[in-house]
Amino acid sequence: MNERSGERFILVAVYSDDEEASEASLGELSELLDTAEGITAGRLKQKLPHPDPSTYIGSGKVMELKMEMEFCEADGILCDDELSPAQMKNLSDLLDAKVIDRTMLILDIFAAHAHTREGKLQVEMAQLKYRVSRLTGAGRAMSRLGGGIGTRGPGETKLETDRRVIGKRISRLSSEIADMKRVRMTTRKKRLGNMIPVVAIVGYTNAGKSTLLNHLTSSEVLSEDKLFATLDPTTRTCIMKGGQEVLFTDTVGFINKLPHQLIDAFRSTLEEAKYADMILHVTDASDPSLDMHMQVVYDTLKELDIKGKPVITAFNKTDLLTGEERLYDLNADRSVRISAKTGFNTGQLLELIEDTIKKERIYIERVIPYSEAKLISSIHRYGSILEEEYAEEGIRIRAYVPKGLAE
Repeated sequence: MNERSGERFILVAVYSDDEEASEASLGELSELLDTAEGITAGRLKQKLPHPDPSTYIGSGKVMELKMEMEFCEADGILCDDELSPAQMKNLSDLLDAKVIDRTMLILDIFAAHAHTREGKLQVEMAQLKYRVSRLTGAGRAMSRLGGGIGTRGPGETKLETDRRVIGKRISRLSSEIADMKRVRMTTRKKRLGNMIPVVAIVGYTNAGKSTLLNHLTSSEVLSEDKLFATLDPTTRTCIMKGGQEVLFTDTVGFINKLPHQLIDAFRSTLEEAKYADMILHVTDASDPSLDMHMQVVYDTLKELDIKGKPVITAFNKTDLLTGEERLYDLNADRSVRISAKTGFNTGQLLELIEDTIKKERIYIERVIPYSEAKLISSIHRYGSILEEEYAEEGIRIRAYVPKGLAE
């Protein structure tokens, strides 16, 4: 626990017809608050055709909310949607308390969990773009935040009140992030030139991507039962059963209502999947909102213009299922039930990956002279050997190899 922990919030949401979906979203919001070391003091839902443009929940409901805050001894409210500057200002004035929204909370969590320089710069960029649009007319609402949740990063400096300073800082950050993007592109080109197949691991936050990466590659990437436990892309090597070397890249988890500022700021790292040979979509099969979570992932991939790649869906955490639940993903080419925690069916998953990679390769039958035996090591590393026989005239090979190597 630290000085930021212990703040109590009432979760607030507006829904039009699907109350069950709203309740699930509030449950996720509570998990986000827990990740930020805050406490859920209560919940309040309001049914409206659309959020009230002035107070989000309507003036009558605001009075009810104020009484609820006093009863629960809450420090503030946390709204399940991104508030406009007017909504934030009006709620803050009427409640005389801290008001934060889902976007601000997610940005705060990203600020706390970003460890690399690139990650920190990307988060700061997203925070500044969020706040610069809220400086006019929401000054008192923003200043009422004080310390605590919603203020990690640049929030407690002059940047909070000076639009010109923010503009200069955003320009500088854009330049630094662009430089890092060029470095990342260079790394990708080298990786593509090596002809080693790349598998991008994507999925909803806390679906078990890092746990699976650790299991498949015998690595020790941070893995916790928390939302957004890891933010920075991690690439690890795995040697398949047939000797094929494969790179697995873990990406930042997706979430419903992921702030567009974060998608823009993290685009270069989220696009790791764009340059991969295939997509490994990891889902939490035990989550009641599984279908919605899968749709969020595919919508985000579409927004990033990631398409036309083979997709394998790994229904993870099947050890938590109680019966024979039907699991299917119509957007995937193949699917498999697994448990990254226990290792259940991960061998079958690797076989599916190897088979998918093989379909993208070219089948060859060659006799390689001993004078060119060095080619064999390349085939071992970049391809999948079916048969290798040492004969008098040379080495007979049957294998699946990348197009570049076949030529």
